[in-house]
Amino acid sequence: MTGNPLGISFVGSRMDRSDHIRGNPELLAGMMTPGARLLRLEGLDPVISAESRLEWGSLAEARDNAELVFLGRQDDRACFAQVPAAGSVAPPNPGLWQAIATLSGEELATYGGARTIVDWHARHRFCARCGHTTVLAKGGWQRNCTNEACRAEHFPRVDPVTIMLVEHEGNVLLGRQPRFPAGNYSALAGFVEPGEAIEEAVAREVQEEAGVIVRDVTYVGSQPWPFPSSLMIGCHAWADDPTVVVDKTELDDARWFTRAEVEDAMQALERNEGGSAFRAPPRTAVANALLRWWVARG
Repeated sequence: MTGNPLGISFVGSRMDRSDHIRGNPELLAGMMTPGARLLRLEGLDPVISAESRLEWGSLAEARDNAELVFLGRQDDRACFAQVPAAGSVAPPNPGLWQAIATLSGEELATYGGARTIVDWHARHRFCARCGHTTVLAKGGWQRNCTNEACRAEHFPRVDPVTIMLVEHEGNVLLGRQPRFPAGNYSALAGFVEPGEAIEEAVAREVQEEAGVIVRDVTYVGSQPWPFPSSLMIGCHAWADDPTVVVDKTELDDARWFTRAEVEDAMQALERNEGGSAFRAPPRTAVANALLRWWVARG
């Protein structure tokens, strides 16, 4: 790990992914010992102890014939997670966000990686090429089609999403989606489309959602976001014209906020309150890290 100067959540796991073991059946089988650990999950949600830590059990707790994903090794012990049974995955528990907020940064990153991979398996039980069933391979980092005439290999996907702060004369552009609680604003964001560079995606999304033309796009930092499998690519851009034209099919509102308003909102969030102008995104969101970075730039 090369550090996390922005304090971005869902990064920083101490898990050694041990890629050389995944493709070696003998080495992988050797990892499945009584001392191996199994991450306890309820569907896709973590089981968290009274000490605010992820709970681990042993492989003996796994369901019969469960698909097991080899997460890697930590503290010289092999770590696994089991793919939820078909039809058992439910929407996130309403208390999920409060629960994971109690985890340390390292444990949150470990959970995020595990959630993403087991969720991918739960949603890819059938071949996208021919429709036949697929089976787990390479320790859970691949699925293979069982149709001998197809034999397609499928790999976990990551969906790139740009999330950006747009600046004009010391103000920053933020928006709110219809699903946001009242008063909440965040950075604009959108998926990178096929055939599109990151810089192009930033410019297109900002223009589509807020009618603002941007220039000089720069990269700030990224965050794996396991709901279900995004990579949030944090960027900064400049605007010469502050005129905002909101696309109401995308956003409820978008507006410029002053540095003082952003500072107030960030300070209020630490008290679990909303600021005088808006409520800032939670600390687990990369938008929060982007705003902290922007404020610190002065």
